Amino acid sequence: MGDLPVVTHVYQNHHLDTTRWYDFKPRPDDIVVATSYKSGTTFTQTIVANLLFPDGNLPAPVMDFCPWVDFRMNPLDDMMAMLEAQPHRRSMKSHLPLDGLPYFKEVKYIAVSRDPRDVFMSLLNHHSSHPEGFFEAMNTMPRRVGDPFPRYVDDIKLNWRNWISKGWFDWESDGYPYWSHLRHAKTFWDHRHLPNILMVHFNDLLADLDGEMRRIANYLDIDVPARQWDAVVDRCTFSSVKKDPGKVVGSNTANAFKGGADTFIHKGTNGRWVDVLDEEDFALYDAAMAKLPKDYAHWLQNGGAVD
Repeated sequence: MGDLPVVTHVYQNHHLDTTRWYDFKPRPDDIVVATSYKSGTTFTQTIVANLLFPDGNLPAPVMDFCPWVDFRMNPLDDMMAMLEAQPHRRSMKSHLPLDGLPYFKEVKYIAVSRDPRDVFMSLLNHHSSHPEGFFEAMNTMPRRVGDPFPRYVDDIKLNWRNWISKGWFDWESDGYPYWSHLRHAKTFWDHRHLPNILMVHFNDLLADLDGEMRRIANYLDIDVPARQWDAVVDRCTFSSVKKDPGKVVGSNTANAFKGGADTFIHKGTNGRWVDVLDEEDFALYDAAMAKLPKDYAHWLQNGGAVD
């Protein structure tokens, strides 16, 4: 627990590439929003962006100027040049666990997670909404490591069984055909005592957006003028983002999802699994969660204060 994080795994598959971070030059006030996927990534990126620009004058859609560094489809040189040229405080996102994401003492990490069952339901929409051209582009791009990205199969029980009990990487036991959700936040949880790691849960963002945004702003040492605060919070609500998703969603989204930004910004709700998963599915879930430390498993499912 007292040791600093180190990279012990190289994540390379159809989406991820750890090595893209190797040439990254951090600045003392950089921010990295880190999630497995479908856990509040864009939600938290939107919060951070609006805290950085409380007047609402974002320089570009959030996902464009706060890029996903480890996504191997983004031209690396162009992205690094764009980050290097940014005159303002920078924010980036990563879907790498902390055992694959280089750790910098001067960078502030916000690790966001969510109830695995809610992640799965959101991931179903995500995977099923890719057009054929996206799979083709992902799988034919040079230097892919490992098997191709599988097309979506319209079988919820099969998808659940694979996702909750099968890993893509040898050291994982869930997450197929992406990567592990259950252990992603745990890699940050194990270092939650560090002053530059903040644990955030999707449930808490939904329950008290104002309070969680104040907690994030305090962690990032951002002082938003009181007269602007309510407007900043309002711009981060799901209803505001859904009205004009183009302010948040990146320029390449139209090629990645049927319906573009409107599909990517889907529902932002929890509990859709209640009438979908059955007793057999819940048994697999319970077995997977039982392998996790009890305090972490409770937080992963429920959120709340982090000791």
